[in-house]
Amino acid sequence: MRSNLIRFLGLAFLVFGLLPAGEARIKLVALPDRGKTVICLDNPRATLIEEERSLPLQKGLNKIDFSWKGVSIDEDSIRLLPLGKANDVVLLNVSYPPNEEALVWEISSKDAGEQPIRISYLLSNIDRLITYKAIVDKPESKVDLLGYVILRNFSGEDFEKAIVNLGQGVPFEQALSHEETSQNLFLKATGVPIKKVWTFDAAKKPWDPSVLDQNVGIPVLYEITNSKQSNLGKVMLWSGNCRVYQDDGRSTTIFLGEDASKVVPVGEKMEIGVGESRDIVITQRLMDKHQVNIRKNSSDHVVLFDSDETITAKVENFKDKPAALTMIQHILGQWDMVECNLKYERKDAETVKLLIDLPPSGQQLLKMHYIRRNIRPGLENISVCNPGGNYGQGL
Repeated sequence: MRSNLIRFLGLAFLVFGLLPAGEARIKLVALPDRGKTVICLDNPRATLIEEERSLPLQKGLNKIDFSWKGVSIDEDSIRLLPLGKANDVVLLNVSYPPNEEALVWEISSKDAGEQPIRISYLLSNIDRLITYKAIVDKPESKVDLLGYVILRNFSGEDFEKAIVNLGQGVPFEQALSHEETSQNLFLKATGVPIKKVWTFDAAKKPWDPSVLDQNVGIPVLYEITNSKQSNLGKVMLWSGNCRVYQDDGRSTTIFLGEDASKVVPVGEKMEIGVGESRDIVITQRLMDKHQVNIRKNSSDHVVLFDSDETITAKVENFKDKPAALTMIQHILGQWDMVECNLKYERKDAETVKLLIDLPPSGQQLLKMHYIRRNIRPGLENISVCNPGGNYGQGL
C-alpha cells in the first residue's frame, strides 16, 4: 500500500471520549483498511467512489480527521454515512480546518466498538473510454463485435481491489493503481447480422457530379441492430470509437475504417462509417419551380406565394451486387408532398428519408413533386438544400 494512501481518506482518527474540559486528545487510531470499494463510471463528467470501512469508535464523542492531500477529490462531494442501527451512530457536524486539504467529522456513538460506515466522494482524473472492434466476414453479412473499456487513473490514489460499475452490464473487480491504464473486455458478440448501406444527403453532397472535375463518393456505413435477434440487445451500447476490419478469406483481416459510434439504446441501430464509395452515382436536378397561389396587399405588391417544385434523381448502381441506399432530402419551410414515386418517411418538419434498394448493375428513378407554402418575396430562391447549386436541366 503506497504511503499516499495513508494521507488519503483521512488516514487517521482522532478519538475523543467524554473528557473533562480542556483535556487534550488521548489516542490516535490508524484508519482501517478499505472494505468493499465501488468505482462508479456511469457518468463521464465525474467518477463516484463509494467505500465501506469499519471504525473503532469510543462511546460518546469521536472526532475523525479526513485528509486528501495529493488526491483529486471534490471536497464538496465528500459524505459519510453510518451503516449500523439507526441512532446508534450519529454524524453531528463537519468542519474544515483553514488552509488544509482536510475536514473533521464529529460523530456520536451510543456504545464503544466497531461501527460500519460508507464514505463517498467524487474523484477527478479517473475515467473510462469505450472502444469497439468489428470484424466483418467476407460476404459482409455478419460481424464479430468486441467491446473494450479502458480505465485510466491519474487521481493520485491506488485501488488494490475495487468493483468497477459502468452503469450497465455486470460489474467487475479490478485493481487500478495511480498512473495506470488498463483495458478490459466487456462485450463479445459473434455472428451479428449487419447491413451495408450507402447514404446520400442532399444537403452535404453535390447534386450533379458531372459538372465537377472530380469523382463524388457516397458515404458507406454498416448498420448493426442492438437486439436479441442480433445476439445483442441486453444493454445499451455506449458511445465509443469503433475500428472495422474485414476477413479476407486467408485467415487475415483488412482494415476498412474507423468511426465514432453514438449511444445505441436497445432496439436501435449502431451505424459505423467506413469511408466513401464511387460504385453508386446520383444525379439530381430541380426540374420545375413556379409560383402559385399568389397573395398581394392593397398596394398590389406580392406579400406571400406558394412554390410548386419538382425534383428528379437518377440513382445508378455500378456494382455487380445489390445495394441499399438511404437518401436524405431537405425541403425548407412549410410544405406538402403532391407526388412521390418512391416510398418515403417524413423524419421531421424539413427532412425526408427514402430507403432505395438497387439491383446489381441497375438503377432507380426518383420524382418528388411538392408545394412549399407561404413564401415571402426575396426568399423564393431558397428551395431545398443544394450545396453544389447545380440544378441543371432534364435527365
